Amino acid sequence: MTDTPSLISPILTTNLASERPPLMLGIMASGSGSNFVAVARAIDRGNLNAKIAVLVHNKSDIAAIDRAREREIPTVLLDHREYRTRAALDRAIVSTFEAYQVECVVMAGWMRMITQVLIDAFPGRLINIHPSLLPSFRGLHAIEQALSARVKITGCTVHVVTLEVDAGPILIQSAVPVLADDTAATLHARVQIQEHLILPEAIAILARC
Repeated sequence: MTDTPSLISPILTTNLASERPPLMLGIMASGSGSNFVAVARAIDRGNLNAKIAVLVHNKSDIAAIDRAREREIPTVLLDHREYRTRAALDRAIVSTFEAYQVECVVMAGWMRMITQVLIDAFPGRLINIHPSLLPSFRGLHAIEQALSARVKITGCTVHVVTLEVDAGPILIQSAVPVLADDTAATLHARVQIQEHLILPEAIAILARC
């Protein structure tokens, strides 16, 4: 079996030259920031008509911070432990994004539940990337779920965020074969390659709307 991935939704052409101003992005991250870098590189190449206005993070020691600062992109720490409720945290996130004139929000490894407060602030423009072919394997540990189910194909999905976890409208997906000798680490690495491809494409869909 080949491990060459296939796209489930058609990829848009990457010639995104447009008279429109760049779509202002706010990115939310809790980890390494590899998807953040994928978006930034797509912008650098001229394949995505967007600008990362700010990175919001909820941990002070993650690699995503350094990756943003290397590109002189503002970073804002909103530590979830300092807020009494999820709604209060989301109100702070909304206020931050409004201050940076954000038009579209990308949850790129944001490991916190969100509330209707954030969803309502960016209707149809709050998106998430998830490491499975939704609607299969929603929630945490999607890679491990796929391995436990012994499926032959998994992948990744970018979807519009709704209050129900990983259940919003799908923008784009990419399939990744599951190999006989895959571990969680090896499968995750191949899925992540596809995440880095389809996330900029999903943003491009919104930029063209």
